[in-house]
Amino acid sequence: MKKFAVVLAGCGVYDGAEIHEATLAMLAIKQSGNDYQCFAPDMEQYHVINHLTGEVMNEKRNVLVEAARIARGSIMPLSQFDADSFDVLFFPGGFGAAKNLSTVAFDGPKATVQPDVEKAVKAMFNQKKPIGAMCISPAFIAKILGDVNVTIGNDEGTAQVIEAFGGTHIQTEHGDVVCDHEKKVFTTPCYMLDASIADIWDGAYNIVESILASFEPKDTAEE
Repeated sequence: MKKFAVVLAGCGVYDGAEIHEATLAMLAIKQSGNDYQCFAPDMEQYHVINHLTGEVMNEKRNVLVEAARIARGSIMPLSQFDADSFDVLFFPGGFGAAKNLSTVAFDGPKATVQPDVEKAVKAMFNQKKPIGAMCISPAFIAKILGDVNVTIGNDEGTAQVIEAFGGTHIQTEHGDVVCDHEKKVFTTPCYMLDASIADIWDGAYNIVESILASFEPKDTAEE
């Protein structure tokens, strides 16, 4: 059984983790016979959005506390993540990935990445363990790793940011997964495309299956 560390960026598409992506990714992990532990940075989120009106609200919320809503309270601070204890690092999307886990939403090619996020990604990369990212999250993976093949679908502006980070963007459609087998990075576009919840399930299922397939021994029968 493989253990996934699922990193959440809060709760809600406009200021945190995208709930459909997070939930369906966790479902895909469990249905495949594997397990996960949720994490989130213990930090104040960039801002709070009223998801009914789209307007900024005059209040403050904590990323870890909000992400606990999705995790049903079973969540740990990302500062406590230990790469030795996990087989896969996984990031659902949502604007929180570009506002809280990184500053991609505001700073584009000059974006920075939240320190605990960068530390976790580098730790898994150095151990040659898979990293999965949905929606906008592949952008900050490219910021951290540089020369890596990823996808966010077909959004030209975000693709240009990824290229500015040194990454290679590959255009994709619903349910497609880009697998950079050398870097062990797996990405799928989800709500970066005009998607339905059924499309998100396709992406979540396919990316989890692609990650798990990377653990299977290669056929060495042919020389």
